[in-house]
Amino acid sequence: MAVLSFFTFFTLIIFLHSATVSAQSPAAAPAPSATNVTAILEKAGQFTTLIKLLKSTRMADQIDTQLSTSNQGITLFAPTDNAFSSLKSGTLNSISEQQKLALMQFHVLPNFYSVSQFQTVSNPLHTQAGNSNDGQFPLNVTTAGNQVNITTGVVNATVANTIFTDNQLAVYEVDQVLLPLNIFGPAAPAPAPSAPKKSVKGADAPSGSSDTGSTPDASAAMGLKHRGMIAVSMGVAAILAAVFL
Repeated sequence: MAVLSFFTFFTLIIFLHSATVSAQSPAAAPAPSATNVTAILEKAGQFTTLIKLLKSTRMADQIDTQLSTSNQGITLFAPTDNAFSSLKSGTLNSISEQQKLALMQFHVLPNFYSVSQFQTVSNPLHTQAGNSNDGQFPLNVTTAGNQVNITTGVVNATVANTIFTDNQLAVYEVDQVLLPLNIFGPAAPAPAPSAPKKSVKGADAPSGSSDTGSTPDASAAMGLKHRGMIAVSMGVAAILAAVFL
């Protein structure tokens, strides 16, 4: 009986110790779910061209990395396949790979913006394409009620729908591809060639002209004057000779 009581007491001690250790050990926190921007667009549909460009320029990886390492968030303006189809034929093929990257960066804001926050933002907005203050990548937003309008200096677009938002990433469908002024703006006109200088000679020279050239009539007059002076000099010499002789 004593042995049984000791065994029961020993078992109870082990049980209480295990319960105390379990209570003191915090439960493991669940791993945060990674946001995949292309998966969001694929689920929404009608964004095949945008997904292709985001992947080829590696902007999709950059967005996902920033979402996992920063708390500032991301805002993506997502043109539909219809928006890309409405571009002039050959538009995307006419720009370089570096310009395609800038085009995708121009659709990304490095901060999270809700629809209501667009009503109080200061224009121009800063995009991933660079500092909009230098005039190369201006992006201006205006609102009318719940409608958000976007102006790039080349196109005017409207936010048609909210595809995704979780207070860290906002993806908004837009009805136009946002074409930056730096890439798709009008080319600066070439300077006009300077007119060749016309030389003025002879009788065409204006009065008081500094042109040293002389006309044939002027040369003849100078010759007659010179011969007249010689004749007068010879006449005076002859008179003097006659007087003294």
